[in-house]
Amino acid sequence: MLALGLMLASIALYSVVNPPVTMTMLGEWWRLGQTHRKWVPIEAIAPVMARSVVAAEDANFCQHWGFDVAAIRAAIKDGAGRGGSTISQQVAKNVFLWQGRSWIRKALEAGITPLVELVWSKRRVLEIYLNVAEFDTGVFGVHAAAERYFSTTPDKLTRRQAALLAAVLPDPKGRDAARPSAFVSSRAQAIADGADTIRADGRTACWE
Repeated sequence: MLALGLMLASIALYSVVNPPVTMTMLGEWWRLGQTHRKWVPIEAIAPVMARSVVAAEDANFCQHWGFDVAAIRAAIKDGAGRGGSTISQQVAKNVFLWQGRSWIRKALEAGITPLVELVWSKRRVLEIYLNVAEFDTGVFGVHAAAERYFSTTPDKLTRRQAALLAAVLPDPKGRDAARPSAFVSSRAQAIADGADTIRADGRTACWE
């Protein structure tokens, strides 16, 4: 009960207070000796960046309560090569848990995700995701990523730059937004088109 109470208190606190650090950040700091991150409010992030991340990671973000059942079924059908985690699940994992594929972590993630959805707005979920996601080795959040890859700030990211950043998220240590491979470049174009689509059909309404 104590652990549950602390978790609920943390979720409530982070609805208004920015998470100072995550286990992943601490692990990378321990391994590398440094990490790069600067919090930036969603109002100071180019809208196309948020749209690109949603198009890439969770196109139905506004339409679910934390779990995209169709995506989970597709992931099970396709096997381990495809992910079914929503942005809400990724935020629950990144903020409160650790990386890895253990059943214990997945069970905790499944319990935390609906609580996050209940307490936080969709806009807050997306804001935190954009500030804690890893975009390169030891580079966390869109502010550090924009500086590292493009020597710019999040509010000035272009459509192409935003799509490239979103394209590296599944493999931040193996993909490079500044020098994209043919695959990453092609993926970024698909993400940019997807970002336009979800804006046109109203799937950005829950945060814009």
